[in-house]
Amino acid sequence: MRVLIIAVGRGKRDPSASLFEDYVKRLPWRTELKEIETRGRISAGERQDREGKLVLDALPGSGLIVALDRSGKSLTSEAFAVKLQDWQNRSLPVVSFLIGGADGLANSILQRSDEVLSFGAMTWPHMLARVMLAEQLYRASTILSGHPYHRGH
Repeated sequence: MRVLIIAVGRGKRDPSASLFEDYVKRLPWRTELKEIETRGRISAGERQDREGKLVLDALPGSGLIVALDRSGKSLTSEAFAVKLQDWQNRSLPVVSFLIGGADGLANSILQRSDEVLSFGAMTWPHMLARVMLAEQLYRASTILSGHPYHRGH
């Protein structure tokens, strides 16, 4: 199984980028980050629609789509690990995680997604959401392998 993270915004100079990369290096799944960005002065609604189109265009032709949105289902780390195990057992070629920008994901994205998950009711900076996703993917992998990381953190 391959993990694809499609995220709005550029994170190269963000301080959280190195932490994100540190977790990604630990993952047992081949993981790729695709960043998308819109430019220009446009309204929030127009930006969200444009970002939505770019996110949809970046999706691979197959696999599972998981949107990260505060309206989604909140899972424990153990339940997330079980979901990942199920997706892996189903031999999905790719699981795509979608992270929106400052205005969130467009409704078209949420409707197209197979799963909508949340890191809680609070709003998180989209760059920090990348780190949180990478850490939860790593935590899930340690839960599935019986590694003690999960118990100590």
